[in-house]
Amino acid sequence: MAGSVNKVILVGNLGKDPEVKSFANGMVAKFPIATSETYKDKSGNKVEQTEWHNVEVWGELAKIAEQYLRKGKQVYIEGSLRTDSWEDNGVKKYATKIKATSFTMLGSAQGGGENQEPSSSTSFNRTETTSVPQGIVANDTDDLPF
Repeated sequence: MAGSVNKVILVGNLGKDPEVKSFANGMVAKFPIATSETYKDKSGNKVEQTEWHNVEVWGELAKIAEQYLRKGKQVYIEGSLRTDSWEDNGVKKYATKIKATSFTMLGSAQGGGENQEPSSSTSFNRTETTSVPQGIVANDTDDLPF
């Protein structure tokens, strides 16, 4: 095989509002999403298993995430896996996250907010410009130095 693929697609609910950090040349928004799977165990009991995924979006997508994503909101995320590593008291530690390249807000708004909610199933992508609602441009093609 000549190449490889690093692609993640998730549909889940935000565990909390995005945490946003700004830098001199851009910004990042980080938030967890939960995905759930339901199955029956050997005894026939219904079991729900929830997995938590750490997601980050950069540039214009981070601005849009800050403005519209809220805890409990259902989203469709596309991106790739990234693994960070560091040493803690001589022990090598790892954390895997999703670097999102696009997201789509699904369903209706949950809870109130001061910002006007885009319509159901509004997509934002780092490689195309989108203006929903008017005045919002999602174009995350900045080359960040990290």
